[in-house]
Amino acid sequence: MKLKKMPLEEIRILPYTDLTYMILKENKKPMTTPEIFREICDLLEYSEEDYTNKIGDYYTSISLDKRFLMLDSGEWDVRDHHSIDLNVEDEVSDDDIEEDDIVEDNEVEDALEEEISEDVETPIEDDDILDQDQGLEDLNIVLDEEELDDGDL
Repeated sequence: MKLKKMPLEEIRILPYTDLTYMILKENKKPMTTPEIFREICDLLEYSEEDYTNKIGDYYTSISLDKRFLMLDSGEWDVRDHHSIDLNVEDEVSDDDIEEDDIVEDNEVEDALEEEISEDVETPIEDDDILDQDQGLEDLNIVLDEEELDDGDL
């Protein structure tokens, strides 16, 4: 049964999402959020104030409903009207690859080894550690007040 021929009592029982589905199916064309909700408000005999106060909630409800699809044009349509093309047309064939694009495994390994060797520092010798310790005997350890026990004073 068409929406316009349904009694107002029956229309008021239906949620907005069901009304939206019926409107889009009947019109057989995508519509914007304001267009759809305006038609719903006209059917339900809502005032302009009701339209303004409820359109945000309406938008949220159709956004969450998986039956609807927002198109690139900003219009809503029933998802059933659209199919998803799963064919991949942008596959790369061997003919598309130029010789300059091919990198030999040896070139990659050489580049990685060079990069790693630049990042690695020279190892520290035992003599360097001894040199670092010299002059430390003159240093004093200072504790914070919180670290001091009553016996430390």
